[in-house]
Amino acid sequence: MQDQPSPHYRRGRSTPAEAQVKLLEETECGILPFSRKIEESGNTPLRPGGIDVMQINTGYTCNLLCRHCHVDAGPDRKEMMTRATMQHCLNALGGSAIKTVDITGGAPEMNPEFRWFIENIRACIPDGTILVRSNLTLFATSEKYRALPEFLKEQRVTIIASLPCFTKEQVDKVRGSGVFDRSIEALKLLNGIGYGIEKSGLELNLVYNPAGTLLPGCQSQLEAEYRQHLADEHGIVFSHLYTITNMPVSRFLGDLLEGGEYCRYMALLANSYNPLALENLMCRTTVSVGWDGRLYNCDFNQMLHLPLVKPAPDHISAFSEEKLRNRMITLGQHCYGCTAGSGSSCQGSLL
Repeated sequence: MQDQPSPHYRRGRSTPAEAQVKLLEETECGILPFSRKIEESGNTPLRPGGIDVMQINTGYTCNLLCRHCHVDAGPDRKEMMTRATMQHCLNALGGSAIKTVDITGGAPEMNPEFRWFIENIRACIPDGTILVRSNLTLFATSEKYRALPEFLKEQRVTIIASLPCFTKEQVDKVRGSGVFDRSIEALKLLNGIGYGIEKSGLELNLVYNPAGTLLPGCQSQLEAEYRQHLADEHGIVFSHLYTITNMPVSRFLGDLLEGGEYCRYMALLANSYNPLALENLMCRTTVSVGWDGRLYNCDFNQMLHLPLVKPAPDHISAFSEEKLRNRMITLGQHCYGCTAGSGSSCQGSLL
């Protein structure tokens, strides 16, 4: 079942990636290039610290049309990782020291090979960590998806669930009519089988995104507010809350342009630059695998079609842990989003 998008959502596809990069690099907003900014703070060159995480995007298909989505995912997207490409990922894992795999989308659960892939990842890293990023609503739809939480429990998967606010009005405004109620239903289902319950060993982590052109508030304070509100109003518990800055990429970039907020938001990010966040940037310890197997420094570079710099491999079939450890990190103006305030990554605040 497809959720009804917010009436404010523009149904047209976002600006092509190459045009986005050009726009982000323009200097008409008076924003110093990010590469020069890190030079000023004495942190150049930005080098990787190894590869701890393989983040894999299994496709851009999604049942939602969220306004802040940096993937521009939706029901109309047909890009989907094949089993053959998944096997290349498994081969790479089997020959590496990587112990954390982060599965994302779109809605990764909608890939028809999802169960097969999770089972085989677990076989590759029996004692490792598997993360699955979910929009929650699929668990509250057909029986096909309602059975997935039990499967994820069996495979000892950590669930990272997007819930951009704890109020119905705000969630439905950003993500579509009916999304909040179905998210709450899914969270109750997950709690019911042990997810988010203390000492269960089943982590259920929530993700907060600001509703618009603001930086996230203090992660620990927001976590306390989420915890109290969800417990008092819905009897829901969870493990941790991650705060993530809205990145000026894809659909959110389109919203900024349409609302005339682009330069103001970029200035906010640049003026909030925190050099202390550089040490923990996810691009330093993560390799991002696109649905087609192409390799990137991070999920955001993937959406902007900014590939790895040679001699690093450009496809998972040519995976080389040694070459990736010595890779150059491709930077852009969007990187200000990861270094603003307390910093931002797929694992939340950096500081």
